[in-house]
Amino acid sequence: MAFGDLLDLVGGTGRFQIMHVTFLSIPVMMMASHNLLQNFVASVPHHYCSEHTNTTQSALSPEEKLLITVPLDEAGKPKRCQRYAAPQWDLLDKNGTSMYGEQVELQECTDGWSYNMTERSSTIISEWDLVCNLRSLKQMGQAVYMGGVLVGAMVFGGLSDRYGRRILLLISNLLMAVSGTCAAFSSSFSLFCLFRFGCGMALSGVGLNTFSLIVEWIPTHVRTVVGTITGYCYTLGQLILAVIAYFVRDWRWLTLAVSLPFYVFFLISWWFHESSRWLVLSNKSEQAIKNLKSVAKINGRHEEGEKINIEMVQESMKREMSGSQGSYTVLDLFRTTTMRSMTIYLSTVWLSTSFAYYGIAMDLQKFGVDIYLIQVIFGAVDIPAKVVITVAMSMLGRRPSQCGALIIAGVMILFNLLVPNDKHTIRTCLAVVGKGCLAASFNCCYLYSGELYPTIIRQNGMGWVSMMARVGSMVAPMVLLTGDYIPWLPGLIYGGAPIISGVAAIFLPETLGSPLPDTIQDVEDRGSGRKSKMAAKEGNLQVTQVNLLKQST
Repeated sequence: MAFGDLLDLVGGTGRFQIMHVTFLSIPVMMMASHNLLQNFVASVPHHYCSEHTNTTQSALSPEEKLLITVPLDEAGKPKRCQRYAAPQWDLLDKNGTSMYGEQVELQECTDGWSYNMTERSSTIISEWDLVCNLRSLKQMGQAVYMGGVLVGAMVFGGLSDRYGRRILLLISNLLMAVSGTCAAFSSSFSLFCLFRFGCGMALSGVGLNTFSLIVEWIPTHVRTVVGTITGYCYTLGQLILAVIAYFVRDWRWLTLAVSLPFYVFFLISWWFHESSRWLVLSNKSEQAIKNLKSVAKINGRHEEGEKINIEMVQESMKREMSGSQGSYTVLDLFRTTTMRSMTIYLSTVWLSTSFAYYGIAMDLQKFGVDIYLIQVIFGAVDIPAKVVITVAMSMLGRRPSQCGALIIAGVMILFNLLVPNDKHTIRTCLAVVGKGCLAASFNCCYLYSGELYPTIIRQNGMGWVSMMARVGSMVAPMVLLTGDYIPWLPGLIYGGAPIISGVAAIFLPETLGSPLPDTIQDVEDRGSGRKSKMAAKEGNLQVTQVNLLKQST
């Protein structure tokens, strides 16, 4: 009897599994809100230097004060970071000589800035004047958050294997709630970044342990369906964020609104059952049996649950326990030729996918479209994109699907460089297609990587490429800073990276219809063109079945 048989015995897809997956999937929607929160809390309002102190008491209209205070740029709009050293009263004389074109002394915004708060009532930009010389701090804030996601993946991933999934999920939900609340009431930008770093760590903990608790309590044959549902929860979360942000225009209240639900998730998490798989592998068989009997009771299989004992559980986990005895590390991903090249190619794919995805998704204002509308569009495009990539992977194969999604995404981003900035509709359409392709690439990444890595080192491999993705998301906002010096450079980098990784993915082996490799030697045999023992056995079995069919006819 395998552990899957035990799950079927206590009700593999019963009432417990439905409630379990539902309650675990709901927080995934709010994870999307935290990932993309900066689109709204750090949106940059139109701004210009505040007027001189000697004009504040004058009877001039705001337009007239702006005229004598701030010079115009080449596009005829008020400059954002400079003003006249002294009020230019002569400009009020419509019959006088215009000062434009003459050498007039300018200065920085020594008296602060005035903000046009039409889209948001407040943001961290207007709160702490993160403009002009401090504008790079906006991207730094998102990079700090993504750094928290990276650190959290390394910390909570190891701790969950040692102390269990449920307790780490409890801690992560509480950390997210507390960190998000503190971020909402931060008195300085430094404190805001510190608490957002905590939110990033918590997000990794919630994501990793949610995924583990879901897959370890459901049968194998429904994992694909459940995984798809969970993925669409993240997509739905992007739409929910746009709705919440539309009605909550203050950055503090918005941060609080997406953080408070995690207090509820923390309370709900006490109901979750620890993974019986993990409990048995951690020599806690008695607690594993208790959990299995509880699940059987919830599923209406009380009598079947009473039959479960220690011997039955240990027998069902014999294969997993023997497989876990080997000592494999991340270094084994690079020891042999095929494993090393495969890991490098996959690392490139994951890093560039995440890098370009967050490069587009975290800079919505540049498209000149209402940020609430474009957030909805960017979220909704994931729905058809994931359907298309699923069909493509099943019909065309994993490799062409992965290559195609990345290359098309890169081409769309590069095409955007050729479109004038005032062509908002065309620029938005190209960006939406590119973002949809990157979302599809993410879907393909998870399945493809899991099929490429052998069973004995699959978790290490998935952990490594996931870390590469987080590195990409952390670097993405920093690349935007290069646009201050060369406007087209960020687009070139965001578009070039997926194309390069799409070409690299061509050298990965196809896995459609192939058996999963169990050992590193299976991978090496596949890379050298030799049939692995597993593949050979499967081929012999198919030949035998064909011969028997011919004889019977």
